Order: sequence, then structure tokens, then C-alpha cells
Amino acid sequence: MSKNLYQPVNSEIVDIIDESPTIKSFVVVAEEPFKFKTGQFVELTLPGEGEAPFTPSSSPADTEKMEITIMKAGRVTALLHESQKGQKVGIRGPYGRGYPVDDYVGKEIYIVGGGVGLAPIRSLFLTLVDRIQDFKSVVCRFGAKAPDDFIYKNTLFGAWQNIDGVDLKLTVDEANGDWNGNVGVVTKILNRGDVDVRNAVGVVCGPPIMMKFATLKLLEFGFAPKDIYLSMEKNMSCGFGKCGHCMLGKYYVCKDGPVFTYEQIKGYRNIWD
Repeated sequence: MSKNLYQPVNSEIVDIIDESPTIKSFVVVAEEPFKFKTGQFVELTLPGEGEAPFTPSSSPADTEKMEITIMKAGRVTALLHESQKGQKVGIRGPYGRGYPVDDYVGKEIYIVGGGVGLAPIRSLFLTLVDRIQDFKSVVCRFGAKAPDDFIYKNTLFGAWQNIDGVDLKLTVDEANGDWNGNVGVVTKILNRGDVDVRNAVGVVCGPPIMMKFATLKLLEFGFAPKDIYLSMEKNMSCGFGKCGHCMLGKYYVCKDGPVFTYEQIKGYRNIWD
């Protein structure tokens, strides 16, 4: 990987996966092996058009290719959604602080996610599964608005359900079609007995309103603020603390995060905006 973290590495989109009506995963291969830690982010450059920050959704153990899951939400993301296989792109980074996985060893890990927030969670999940014997359990509670809005359907409804050491439950806000699973927002399937909070960490990633109420639920269960990890990447832009778009109290999310403990940021106003 280039030693200059601000110089994009020439890369190519080699596959595109339709995840939901508004979300696609892009499989990107760089000219040279690209390493990152789970929870860190990269800047994906579309030559001549611009760039945007994204947290890779693939395992850091795979240095030959990277998957980046992107919701169509603005000009650059819309152009990326129009891209085809073979599109040349640039990747610069990685940046920021990811999940301190080594600190989770011997603990139960309680992961709550929803929407495109499953992208960084997927990277974390794959990292944890690679080391599943290091953790007491991995408990996942994921939600979506409707069944079609789930991303990573093949694995969510398939292989991930059958991994020893993993407890995975899904829910939808509104059922349709042949859905016969849980119905309700993701906090409805969170239960105090899912983990032993005395030896557990919580991980929350998703839409801000979901993160707010999931965090409050974990606090209600008895989680300490220092043991709740939040991915706060929503407002990042430049990636190296110059534009100021991502200021969160005294922190630059792109430099000091995007992963924070609730203890670090709970005193600031409007953290869920």
C-alpha cells in the first residue's frame, strides 16, 4: 500500500451486487494490497467527479479485494450507482480509529444494527467470526424497514444463522410477502438476558434514531457507557480533519473516530442528529 495516505491508490470495480432498492455493494481491487482495521474508513474517489468516505464492509483479512456498501444518497453516490464493472476508481486511506477487537477477547459481544449500518458491522462480524474462539459469544440483533430492505440477504438468512457461537435474530418494521419472522423496530427484540452485561460490550450502528434508542436500551440493561461502541461516521467528508463537517464536541469524527464509546461523547448535544 502507498505510504502516502492522501494519495489515492488506483483501483477498479470488478463486481457490483444489488443489496436493496437503494443500496449496492462494490467489489474493488486495488493495484497493490490494501490493509485496514475493521471500523476504519476509506475515501473512494470517482475520477473527475469527487470522492466520499465509506467504511469497508469486507473482512480486513482479505487484502486482495475490498467490498464497499453504498447507499444512493447524493451526487457521488448516485454516480457510483450508475457505474459498471471495470470502472476505475481511487482508494485513499485507511483513516480513523476502528473497533478495538483485542479488547473484546473473552467477552460477550452484543451487536445492534440496521439499514446501511450493517456495512461496518459486516466487517466487524467477519473479523469476530475469524476469531470466534476468542469470544464468549457474538449476539446480533438486526433490523430493517421491510424484508426487501435487508442487505447481505444471502448470508443473513443463510450461513450466518448457523455459525457456532453466534446468536442472530432479525426483525422488520413492517412485514410483507412471505415474511414470518419478528415484526417491530430492532429494540423490540433486545432482551436483558441476551448477554451477561457484567462481561459484555455493546456495538451499535445504523440510522441515528435507531442508534439513540438502542443505546438507551443497552444503558437500561446495565451496560456501562464505556462498554457501548458507536460508529459515528454520518457527517464525515474530507477524511483528515480539515473541513470541519464532522466535528462532534471536541472530536473530529474522521480522526478521533469514527468508532467512539458512548462514554466519550455522551456529554455533547445533538449527537444523534
